[in-house]
Amino acid sequence: MGSEASGAFRRRVERAAALRAVRASGSTARENDELAAAEEELRHKRARVDDAAKAEYLIRDAMAQGKFDNLKYAGKPIPGLGEAYDPDWWVKGLLQRENVTGLGPKAILLRTEDAGLEARLDAEFSEKQVRDLLEDFNRRVIDARRQLQGGPPVITKTRDVEAELVAWRSRRAAITAAAAPPEPETKRPWWRRIWNNS
Repeated sequence: MGSEASGAFRRRVERAAALRAVRASGSTARENDELAAAEEELRHKRARVDDAAKAEYLIRDAMAQGKFDNLKYAGKPIPGLGEAYDPDWWVKGLLQRENVTGLGPKAILLRTEDAGLEARLDAEFSEKQVRDLLEDFNRRVIDARRQLQGGPPVITKTRDVEAELVAWRSRRAAITAAAAPPEPETKRPWWRRIWNNS
């Protein structure tokens, strides 16, 4: 819509509003006819304007009001716009947004658990807890190898419990040695310092 057309449209709307005000105050039949004619002309004008022009007008109006300022992806490419269509896009997006873990083939889950197993072992406080954790891990690896459900093959190896316990003890000793506080300096009480200095 050009500036002349929008100005004329605005004048007609203002005229229709003025006619409505006159009508509400007790107008005559002639004024009612003028109001009806103005409203009918406004309806025809709206019907003649196509949807693209309406959309363009609304977009420009919103830009003038600043409604498009500070959008999330302003000046940046929209993520995933040029990629091929993936029918499971919404599931992947949900998993990423909600940070859902623990779903997937057992082979992949066991590989990721194997990669972080030492950190989990270091968080335990007793040998029994470490032993139970390793035995549970080994049991799940063996169960995954026995199942023939398809998917990637299980290549995760079982862990030797005794060797892992020895490694856990050595890591634990290194952590406690590094964290051991230095011996405090023995400070004489104030009365002994005064007594001995005199």
